[in-house]
Amino acid sequence: MMRKIGLFMPFLLFVSYEIQAEIPGLTPEKKWDLNGYVKYMATNTIPNASSYPSTFDNLIHQRFNFEYRFSDHLRVNLGMRNRLMFGDTAEYPNYGEYISYDPGYVDLSKNWLDKKGVVGNSQFDRAYINWNKNDWQARVGRFRINWGMTTVWNPNDIFNSYSIYDFDYEERPGTDAIMISKKLGFASSIDMVFNPNSNSELDSYATRYLFNKQGWDMQVLLGKSHLDYVLGAGFAGDVYGAGVRGEFSWFEPTQSHYDNQDLVASSVSSLEMDYRFNSVNNWVLQGSVMHISEPQDVDSAMSYLNLPLTARTLSFTHWTWYSSLGFDISSLSRMNIMGSYYDDGSYFIGLNQTYSLSDNWQLIGVVQYFDGMKDSVFGENPSTLLYAQVKWSF
Repeated sequence: MMRKIGLFMPFLLFVSYEIQAEIPGLTPEKKWDLNGYVKYMATNTIPNASSYPSTFDNLIHQRFNFEYRFSDHLRVNLGMRNRLMFGDTAEYPNYGEYISYDPGYVDLSKNWLDKKGVVGNSQFDRAYINWNKNDWQARVGRFRINWGMTTVWNPNDIFNSYSIYDFDYEERPGTDAIMISKKLGFASSIDMVFNPNSNSELDSYATRYLFNKQGWDMQVLLGKSHLDYVLGAGFAGDVYGAGVRGEFSWFEPTQSHYDNQDLVASSVSSLEMDYRFNSVNNWVLQGSVMHISEPQDVDSAMSYLNLPLTARTLSFTHWTWYSSLGFDISSLSRMNIMGSYYDDGSYFIGLNQTYSLSDNWQLIGVVQYFDGMKDSVFGENPSTLLYAQVKWSF
């Protein structure tokens, strides 16, 4: 009898595989996926001083996200953004060069149109090969490395820092890197990343150990970020229903001078808390504070809001505060009110409302107001920015 079962075993395994493969949700119906969106956004910048003219700008933003699976263990991902910008700001000298700037090891950005007042650009911000088997994962190319545990300011996010005021680029930029990861158990892993730079002095690399202790997610990291050695730690957990998260990073320069500038050590730390109220309108209250021992010097609000940020330069003052309140206006619309304050007297007030027009259509309205004391960074050039955006996803 056992011999007969052994003869039929290959057939039984084949039937089992075929049945499993046909169960929806267990295996993809095809080897590839393609999705994306098309957005149009109008921006009106209104300076709060008569000496500066107001500007009106237009942005058509289209995106492709493509994935091809060679097997259960190997896949390739590509993400491409195409933008057409026209209006007053696009007429500024060298605006096309600013838009086409690609900080990666490989330049994957190209302007296909750059005339007075009109700039068209295409860029790959995701282009990587991913391999995983059992507890191991390897990834090579351009991808996002998100090591942040907080949601406002991320001192641990040494590879992919971003501005809290940039709401239009939800994917965030990627990094040209090699990453190897291994799962070590429940909510525990180790990640190793190498991020090359065309200037070898600016190469970045780091190792992160992520683990869970009594319901709290914790991490420690050690490495080098551009011209700094970095030692960092972070945590995230729950206290009486409130989410509590924090991060700390110490930056120690690899040399005393670079490009005629003195380099000094600095610490960056952030602590935040949010609470979700049990209500029909889904009220969410959030607060955050950040401290930088040696903040960056900035010439103006324009330079601060447009220059690429790093985990070391998330603010221009020692202390920075942030708070927000979000709630549903209806089942299709949500409102977020937020504000930030810098200890030089600068402050920001923002309002963001989203409305779902249909399953694939969304309307967003945003107001951003920057101002402050007379000698503060934002107070020197106060302004109001109005945004209106419509988005179709496919």
